Amino acid sequence: MVAFFCVDYRKLNAVTRKNRYPVPPINQLLTVFNGSTIFSKIDLHGAYNLWIIKEGDEHLMAFRTKYGSYEYLVMLFGLANAPALFQNLVNVIFADFLHIFFVVYLDDIMVFSSSEEEHVKHLASVLQRLRDNSLFAKASNCVFHASCL
Repeated sequence: MVAFFCVDYRKLNAVTRKNRYPVPPINQLLTVFNGSTIFSKIDLHGAYNLWIIKEGDEHLMAFRTKYGSYEYLVMLFGLANAPALFQNLVNVIFADFLHIFFVVYLDDIMVFSSSEEEHVKHLASVLQRLRDNSLFAKASNCVFHASCL
């Protein structure tokens, strides 16, 4: 059994200076699929946990249980800037693929192609880039070579 803690960061989020990096609306991303017939969706695993909390700011992530006090050392999904920071990270890593055969929405990557042969090449490029940047997928949530998403 795995236990997850749910920490309420509303007070921290209220005083956090917001990162305004845009997370695109999903309907805007879907327009780039025109002419594509083969799709894959890659669900990134633990994506937000890649960001290390700035040294000295760990106390802001502190929480208490009946067993003691703890501090998270990595970013959590519920923090105000997590989606924008992650969107920026993935857009930088995959800049040369973006909107050509690749889009990302939060922690989901979508790869799209007009032929099976092209799709295999696109997927190989994306998976290699994930590996090169220590990003991991959750295989059980991925869909490969689908006719629609």
